[in-house]
Amino acid sequence: MEERLYDLIFICLPTTPEEEIAKIIATLEQVVAERGGKVEKLEKWGARKMAYRVAKQREGYYVYMSIRGAQTDMIKELERRLKVSDAVIKYMTVRLDEEIKRQQKLVGRRERRARQRPRKSATGTATPTAPTPATPTPPAAAPAGPAPEPAAAAS
Repeated sequence: MEERLYDLIFICLPTTPEEEIAKIIATLEQVVAERGGKVEKLEKWGARKMAYRVAKQREGYYVYMSIRGAQTDMIKELERRLKVSDAVIKYMTVRLDEEIKRQQKLVGRRERRARQRPRKSATGTATPTAPTPATPTPPAAAPAGPAPEPAAAAS
């Protein structure tokens, strides 16, 4: 099974002690390790003002985790643990590898179209990518005077 990349962000109550947040993070890291995953990045963003009230709070303590793993039940277990934690008021998990794959596919498609499409010059007219002969070019003008005699074939 291929590895998947996830972003997990959760928000704790602003009054939550630092030790309790550290305990939640340690629990989540342990679940990831048990399921064969890896926490690639962990950032504590600290207390920040939220855009709207969540659980009657205007501020929250944000924690960001970047997780790589192959088992899908790992995320279900992480979300279950976040749901039962009293300190966590909101969380969100986003699967990134599908989005990255989709973006790479779109970039490849754009590049293919760009190669097939004729380029526009500075004057605004399209220049063909391959030269197309419109009419055969006339031979060079013959010099003035009598036409040269063809050489006799040697037998």
